[in-house]
Amino acid sequence: MMTSDWKLRAKVFIQRFWQPTSACMTCMPGSWGNLMSAAHWTLALQTGLVTAILALLLTFTPAARLFRNRWGNALVVGLLTMFGDAFSHADHYGTRWVEPVLTGLVSGLLALAGSYVFEDRARRLRAAWARVRGKRVS
Repeated sequence: MMTSDWKLRAKVFIQRFWQPTSACMTCMPGSWGNLMSAAHWTLALQTGLVTAILALLLTFTPAARLFRNRWGNALVVGLLTMFGDAFSHADHYGTRWVEPVLTGLVSGLLALAGSYVFEDRARRLRAAWARVRGKRVS
């Protein structure tokens, strides 16, 4: 197996862990009020872990090429997060699929935003920071 495949898998696992965890923390009712709650973090981390494992398993299939395209990546991340959230805990909104769908949508949007912000070694982020500091962007 090539080293680049394992680098992609490590990157996929890490990204698919933090994006669903962040989305889950955002979408759970009372998220901002329960930010320091251990139970709240446990559910969010479970969602992130389940999603990351599903994404890692997907890298062993031909569908792995979707992770290289920003729109395909956002779609896969959103769907995997939806299933990870549904598997990890019961819906807090009363209907079975409302919270997982909302969490998947937010996670997909985070993945899409991250692809624009962090591409090319965070070129856009570095340029914005240089403008804030008043330096010339090269």
